[in-house]
This record gives sequence, structure tokens and C-alpha cells, in this order.
Amino acid sequence: MESKYTCTCANEILKVELCGRLDATNAEGLQTELKKFIGQKIAELVFLARDLEYISSAGLRVIIFAKQKIGADAKILLVAPRDAVLNVIKMSGLDNFMAVVDTYTK
Repeated sequence: MESKYTCTCANEILKVELCGRLDATNAEGLQTELKKFIGQKIAELVFLARDLEYISSAGLRVIIFAKQKIGADAKILLVAPRDAVLNVIKMSGLDNFMAVVDTYTK
């Protein structure tokens, strides 16, 4: 599956829709896109992961970057991750600062 991502921000909610793979081939591009939101007031940082098939350590670093630089005080959500992605998130300990939820409606 082709890798892609989209970032949208409205009402202090930054949504990052992830599709395919988040790995070394595209993590830097996503991080560059996320840098555009540094300095903005973000109350929620939402990673929509239903269509994300794989995440590597490079992808994990982008999530950590987003937490540290964009959403230090924001609520961080991981929405509908597949089991393979959720297992990597849990093994890395990132589930300690983000809520894993099945759905998101805002």
C-alpha cells in the first residue's frame, strides 16, 4: 500500500491521518509537515491510524517530535490502530502519554 499522510488543523485540534507505512522513507516528510504547526495552540493531537499498516522507529520518532514540539500540553490520541501498530506503540512505551481509542468524532 502506498504511504501517505494528511495534516489538518481546526479549533485547536491537529489531526494527522496516516495510511500505509510510516517508516524511514516518509517519516522526515511528515515531520517537515508537522513543523508548520509549531507555535500554534494545539489542545488535541490526533493520530488517525485505522489505515496505518506499519510503523518503524522513524515513525515513532515523528510521534515523539509532535508531542514535544507541538503538543507538549495537548491531549494525544491514537485512533483505531491495527494490532501490529499498537504492539509497536506499546513496546516502545508511547502508550504511556497517548490515549488509544477506537473512534474519534470531532
